[in-house]
Amino acid sequence: MPVVSATARSTIRDSFSVSITVGTYGAAFGAASVAAGFSVLQTSLLSLLTFSGASQFAVIGVIGAGGSALSGITTATLLGFRNGLYGLRMAPILKVKGFKRIVAAQITIDESTGVALSQERLGEDAMRSGFWLTGFGVFIFWNLFTLAGAFGAQAMGNPAAWGLDAAVPAAFLGLLWPRLQSSKDRAVALCAITMSLVLTPFVPAGVPIISTALLAVIFGARGLVQK
Repeated sequence: MPVVSATARSTIRDSFSVSITVGTYGAAFGAASVAAGFSVLQTSLLSLLTFSGASQFAVIGVIGAGGSALSGITTATLLGFRNGLYGLRMAPILKVKGFKRIVAAQITIDESTGVALSQERLGEDAMRSGFWLTGFGVFIFWNLFTLAGAFGAQAMGNPAAWGLDAAVPAAFLGLLWPRLQSSKDRAVALCAITMSLVLTPFVPAGVPIISTALLAVIFGARGLVQK
């Protein structure tokens, strides 16, 4: 019987805790989607194929409020743009090609990237394990709970009353917080929070989050100049 190292156990624990926590939020999406007029099949396909919680909520939110499909897709695309930035960060670590690269792209989300980067102190093998375990874990739980939420929409009532809307940001904050070790890290985080809050009332959904990527460029360029 193979022995699992302490390092591997730590990565598995982190991956599973994030996967189940975020996955349960899929129930809120399933319920909200059906309430917005989508069928159970349409709801399930959104989770299977789009697999980006913020983008999925954007689609049903815009269309459910009477907006056009084009508006919903545009908003969802803006929100999903950050996943492309995650892909740039993860590509040198994963080193995947062919079909495996397509699979990796599908599960490149906030949580899989966050867990992978949180394992940096343990080496690249742990980072890769964290990425795959979390990516597949969230995918499985998210889709299962989406289906459960869609079928149980009427019995569940208002998803916000269950507090599930706080699951994703809470999980992501838990991954991010331990990495804010230096004053520069904390300064970037604080600026990003401030920038997002200031822009939110004035620009379309997704733009505040994407805009904070500019801060990484600014701080990075400043560091190069100082060197």
